[in-house]
Amino acid sequence: MKLLGRQTWQFAQDVFVNAAGTAVGPMESEGPLGALFDKRYSELHCNEKNWELAERRLMEDAIGSCLMKAKLKNEDINFFLAGDLLNQVVTANYVARQNQIPFLGVFGACSTSMESLAIGAALVDGGYAHRVIAACSSHNATAERQFRYPTEYGGQKPDSATFTVTGAGAALVSHQPSSVRVGAATIGKVIDLGIKNPFDMGSAMAPAAADTIATHLQATQTTPADYDLIVTGDLSGVGSPIVKMLLHEQGIDISKNHRDCGLMIYRPDQEVFAGGSGCGCSAVVTYGHLLKELIEGRLSRILVAATGALLNPTMMQQKESIPTIAHAVTLERVKGVST
Repeated sequence: MKLLGRQTWQFAQDVFVNAAGTAVGPMESEGPLGALFDKRYSELHCNEKNWELAERRLMEDAIGSCLMKAKLKNEDINFFLAGDLLNQVVTANYVARQNQIPFLGVFGACSTSMESLAIGAALVDGGYAHRVIAACSSHNATAERQFRYPTEYGGQKPDSATFTVTGAGAALVSHQPSSVRVGAATIGKVIDLGIKNPFDMGSAMAPAAADTIATHLQATQTTPADYDLIVTGDLSGVGSPIVKMLLHEQGIDISKNHRDCGLMIYRPDQEVFAGGSGCGCSAVVTYGHLLKELIEGRLSRILVAATGALLNPTMMQQKESIPTIAHAVTLERVKGVST
């Protein structure tokens, strides 16, 4: 692995995404990408007795689908990297208790999808693992219960609020050739511009996304035109215009190829306020939709910058501002190799 600049990894050995799995809830199943997800549930409990168990089921399903596609078992995997939005990443902890794969818990809030993928690729590239699974999850009802109000409360929200995606995604990375390669990754810095409104995550996270994207482009000596898509995690309708504006001020124009996972996962007529958010947002869109586009040749190179708000309920009660971060990973199509 080669360090480019201060915070970007360029993988020296080829690291590939061999398989991926996704599982989603009812709103996501009804969205424009619904048919692309491996497991779809028609109700939030996902056949479990409470929401936390439902989220656990989603992550287990995503990992199961990933392993089934790769024709592997739990014991074939060296390390399991995973995280979620719940305190002490309990969804990932309990899934790791079940699957008995050596485990590293990862927390980057909604940026966890690309953080876990970047670390997993680094472990494989450095020879510290043969196969790694990177996974994350979120659930609308578990997140609402922890960060705001239980859904039964029926509290009003402003239009700037985002809707936590009920879903989980998992990806398998190794040296085994496949049609998608992990090219490089930029580890973000924590950025806090003083925003305190937990119902406006898009505005809070946009500066972190802009910083990481600009850093990645500079370190890799690429331009926006070198990517078919530059995808952000969950800035949604509020944050997406802001990140484009902030980058434009630095002479970087992503307006032609920028997409946001929080806007891609739902239809405009679904009642999701500014769009989707949560760990599962970038995970299911990337692993369920974008990988397919790469594999089938409709995309050749993409940059996924997953964004995260690093708050917790206690800090919000103490009127702290919201620290944010973004981690970016380049995914490239490899011609002539089947997945």
